Amino acid sequence: MDEAFLTINGTRYCLWRAVDQDDNVLDILVQSRRNKKTAKKFFKKLLKGLRYVPRVLITDKLKSYADAKREVMPGVEHRQSRYLNNRCENSHRPTRKRERRMQRFKSPGHAQRSGTTSSHRDRRDLLQPG
Repeated sequence: MDEAFLTINGTRYCLWRAVDQDDNVLDILVQSRRNKKTAKKFFKKLLKGLRYVPRVLITDKLKSYADAKREVMPGVEHRQSRYLNNRCENSHRPTRKRERRMQRFKSPGHAQRSGTTSSHRDRRDLLQPG
């Protein structure tokens, strides 16, 4: 899991993103805050969309991840590392490319729903099982 910052109409928003071990984007959330309440909301949204509970959660060292994980997923191993999180850090690259091409996003909803948060490859993986 990781977050990146987007500027939309002069306001900073946080783009939360969860990626699995195969680089597939699992879920996305755009929020103006980066606190424990938002992290809990994202974890619950993520677990609702999955058919399984993850075995390991890898994040950066943001304290709100650990606090929210302790409440929502107490049985999941949590690894906080600067280097283990590189897979998720690299998943932001398509978003940044698209943001530049579109000359910024117009609203937080637009950033979250318009496919800007997932590349063509991610959409293809959702449509083609196997």
